[in-house]
Amino acid sequence: MAKKIILDCDPGHDDALAMTLAVANPAIDLLAVTTSAGNQTPDKTLNNALRMLTLLKREDIPVASGNQTPLVKPLETASEVHGETGLDGADLPDPDFAVQKMTAIELIAKTLRESDDQVTLVVTGPMTNAALFLRVYPDLAREKIDQIVFMGGAMGLGNWRPSVEFNIFVDPEAAKIVLNFGIPLVMAPLNVTHKAQIMKDEIEAVKEIKNPVGQAFYGLLSFFEQYHENPKWGFKGAPLHDPCTIAWLIDPTMFKTDKMNVDVETQGDLTRGETVCDYYQLTGKPANTEVLLDIDRPRFIQLIMDSLKSFD
Repeated sequence: MAKKIILDCDPGHDDALAMTLAVANPAIDLLAVTTSAGNQTPDKTLNNALRMLTLLKREDIPVASGNQTPLVKPLETASEVHGETGLDGADLPDPDFAVQKMTAIELIAKTLRESDDQVTLVVTGPMTNAALFLRVYPDLAREKIDQIVFMGGAMGLGNWRPSVEFNIFVDPEAAKIVLNFGIPLVMAPLNVTHKAQIMKDEIEAVKEIKNPVGQAFYGLLSFFEQYHENPKWGFKGAPLHDPCTIAWLIDPTMFKTDKMNVDVETQGDLTRGETVCDYYQLTGKPANTEVLLDIDRPRFIQLIMDSLKSFD
């Protein structure tokens, strides 16, 4: 039976690919999409979700916009990574369906109530919506959410501050709420997503996928890759962060994982937003998170290629 999911995202390039994997694969049943501010401003991330689902011809999937700002701190976006629209690099179609007339957390609640089965909440942006949902609907969350799978954090090196990853940096207070709520967690940190690179020759191979989805992603991935050419990163290609969450749900044998306690620092001047991963079990706190640490990159890239080709 397909795994039912709700995707909470801030659509930039890798969120768009995560959404595409979810739509393309029969192992996943994408019930709803909610958007948060992060990679770009809330109006742009919402529009990008609608544009992507229009491209994927899945206008039947309901979309709702979430919180306009992080819980505490001012919004900071990543336009230098994702461009002015948040999805620069491709001429995506204008949305041909409307956003739901409800908030993100109301759509999550409605979707959970209408599902006979438990649902996985997949978060590929800041955790603002997830934290608000858990605070407003805690009983429904415990009853109907089987796990929260999220892209965020790092065990060691960060990508926005020395030890802080962008999604957690945007709203560390929200992340702390989610990680301490008690629902089982699966974390795709930079430790694994930096290994989930797509190389330039593989992006060129996407160009040969002649359907509209493949052509769009050739442009999107070509744009996204340019930011990661800076030698400081040491990349050979572009890390595909967010699709790791969906890939894990489709085929967890693609990954190596370890269970540990993970919490979020919200006070430190240098480390606010750092995910503190108790790899050596030094705190005595229970292991609350399955952390993805390694990936079979060739299988991951094959999944992406097969998914893009499936839209013929």
